[in-house]
Amino acid sequence: MTAAKIKASIHKIVDAYKSKLSHYSEDIFQTTPPIAGWSYSEVYSHIFDSSLLSLIALERAASGKGENKPTHFIVKLILLLGSLPPSKKYKVPKRLAERVKKISKTEALDFILEFEKGLDDNYTIIAHAKADCKTKHPRLGYLNARQWLRFIEIHLKHHLKQLERIEESF
Repeated sequence: MTAAKIKASIHKIVDAYKSKLSHYSEDIFQTTPPIAGWSYSEVYSHIFDSSLLSLIALERAASGKGENKPTHFIVKLILLLGSLPPSKKYKVPKRLAERVKKISKTEALDFILEFEKGLDDNYTIIAHAKADCKTKHPRLGYLNARQWLRFIEIHLKHHLKQLERIEESF
């Protein structure tokens, strides 16, 4: 998949987040769901905070501030297939889990808009990025700029499914 197609897919997924956000009341947005785990608010906090951090890693890799390290085969497979392996519970890295907080719907929308601007600002540098210049992901290892873009798409889709599970639990 080309970087342009991945970017278009990301914008479509982000539009789904915005649509869902507009349908939640502020109270339900903050409420811990019956299935336990994160509230809608905490999911939005995590996904857009980590997506912004991913854009920083993407920019570092694209601007030559990374390392020439291998990407593991299983990670390449995840990126090729476009999804995380099914039926596995993923634990958020501790340093990212500590950043998750309950935010308001307004803060969530601000996060989304900041991410979209960052995506658009960084997109043009991907075309000139070296494939062997990579920065480290906390779980997946070393990714180049284009791989970071694909990871962002996969991660956004993963948490969109989480929102759907929360919706079903109410």
